[in-house]
Amino acid sequence: MNKEYAVGIDIGGTHITAAIIDIANMKVIDQSLQKESFDSNLPVDEVMHIWGKVIRTSIENSKVEAVKGLAVCMPGPFDYTNGLCWIKDQSKYEHFYGLNVRHLFQGTLDLSGNFPILFENDAVCFGKGEVFKDAENLSKKVMAVTLGTGLGACFIDKGVSIAVGECVPADGEIYNLPYKEGMAEDYVSARGLLGSYKTLSGKSLPNGLEVYNLALDGDAIAIKAFEQLGEDLASVVTPWLEKFEADSFVIGGKIANASAFILPGFNKKMKEANVEISVSISTDNEVAALLGAASMLYTL
Repeated sequence: MNKEYAVGIDIGGTHITAAIIDIANMKVIDQSLQKESFDSNLPVDEVMHIWGKVIRTSIENSKVEAVKGLAVCMPGPFDYTNGLCWIKDQSKYEHFYGLNVRHLFQGTLDLSGNFPILFENDAVCFGKGEVFKDAENLSKKVMAVTLGTGLGACFIDKGVSIAVGECVPADGEIYNLPYKEGMAEDYVSARGLLGSYKTLSGKSLPNGLEVYNLALDGDAIAIKAFEQLGEDLASVVTPWLEKFEADSFVIGGKIANASAFILPGFNKKMKEANVEISVSISTDNEVAALLGAASMLYTL
């Protein structure tokens, strides 16, 4: 079997993206990127039919004859080692709770029991992808976060995800860290942004994009809401950047598109804390996640 290619798969609550990855060079094969939106609360067989179609189309379009394995980014809670889905009461994948997703892939794609199908947390995949995009990062310590409906994080040391030990929070997660009157994700996320805007303006908006568009139009309150999110992000991550002794910090996720409004508040707080670190904004979160997933097969 060809040992140079893998299927990178990014699965979210409303979409699946797949591409064939040249894992020797960590590059997406031209024409192989496929994406489809769907309702994850459809019956399991219907969801698997969509997943299978996207993956098969990606392989066909790549013209690659054989792949080394499937590498899948999945949201949690999920048993990434055994492929078991524990997502519950999150308005997504309601019918997948307790199911072995590895077995579902095997059945849908007619794969043998020993064909590699690996799973990893979506935030970890993003962080690893950012590391593997630049060979220099493979010798560094990198902390990465994803800002969106939730707050994802990962800690990468020389290309390896670190989730245990005193230098990282429990399970490498920061969303549930105690912060202000709740936890970090209550403030550093889309709902945190919307909550901040409502507190400042007295008005409720349906989603973060509305706040972003107002900020683009120069709305002072919307800009202040993003600055507050940036300050909160800095307050949450600063202790862990120091404990992990990170060389660089990467910000990704949909809200990272508003980095021009987030960074002033973030940089202000970092300066106050006397923390100097290389900060970068990911410009291709989706590709980074796919590369990060495929990196699981990099040494196999």
